[in-house]
Amino acid sequence: MTWNKIKCSRCELQLLGTLNGGQSFRWNYNNETDEWTGIFSKTVWKLRQDDENLQYQVMGSLLNKTSKISELTTIESHMFKNLLENYFRLNYKLGDYYKKWSEKDELFRKACKQFYGIRMLYQEPVENLFSFICSQNNHISRISAMVEKLCKHYGDKICEHDGKTYFSFPDVDKLKHPQIESELRNLGFGYRAKFIQKSAAQIVEWGGEQWFKSLQEMKYKDARLELMKLCGIGPKVADCICLMSLNHLEALPVDTHVYQIAAQNYLPHLKGKKNVTEKMYSEIGDHFRMLYGDMAGWAHTVLFCADLKKFQQNDEQEEEKPKKKRKK
Repeated sequence: MTWNKIKCSRCELQLLGTLNGGQSFRWNYNNETDEWTGIFSKTVWKLRQDDENLQYQVMGSLLNKTSKISELTTIESHMFKNLLENYFRLNYKLGDYYKKWSEKDELFRKACKQFYGIRMLYQEPVENLFSFICSQNNHISRISAMVEKLCKHYGDKICEHDGKTYFSFPDVDKLKHPQIESELRNLGFGYRAKFIQKSAAQIVEWGGEQWFKSLQEMKYKDARLELMKLCGIGPKVADCICLMSLNHLEALPVDTHVYQIAAQNYLPHLKGKKNVTEKMYSEIGDHFRMLYGDMAGWAHTVLFCADLKKFQQNDEQEEEKPKKKRKK
């Protein structure tokens, strides 16, 4: 199959840090081929890079009218290209922002040398929300397994490739029914089963996709408060959704690792606290918004990636992480 190309240098997009940094849980790396396989927009993608291009293949999709990917119309090909550009927010010239953030913050200037090209993925709100419900008190390998269970049991089959069957993330309507809670408990979701079913029912009741669109149009803090009305959605998950799928790029999710970065390097009076209180949460977020401006959540994600090795070392079932090749 032919590889399609989008002009984009490695400095503007680093697939490793972006796809392996805890934003999305549906990407897998093949160390032998230096390729990524993942799913978004009901489509299975294969990605790789050279020095000047992002290369991609569409392995299967529920969006195209023909059954064969090789028979895509010109319009469909253009659609997939736009989807990928939108997903990586390639309309943002990241080098300019890195320069701006480096001038404001010495720690960022050091971190960005290795963690260049970290993009904030523009994800679908439904998948983003339920993936991060799964993330609560959890580690990455188990989150990924839970997300795949949701897709396998409630999503639609997209295609088969290399002996594996790929499924789309389920529409919110599929998760709203009362029996879903007990089914998910049987699948090992624990207390998160209730949060998923109840939140899905609330979202459908409030308008589904249209409700999410209304949140995008709100001011960030208003959208955050609306999200926290959902069952099981606290400040951190609400901020993840605002940042990663509602285009509120000033949102800054504060977890233990973000707290440690802030206390160690920016707000020393917060050192030694046992829990992140609501007041501390707001103080940390507001500090970085003052430092970085209206894209504070994106800027701080670079610092989070720099701290990710420690995060991964705490993973109870640590798996081998993809190694960055010497020559990019």
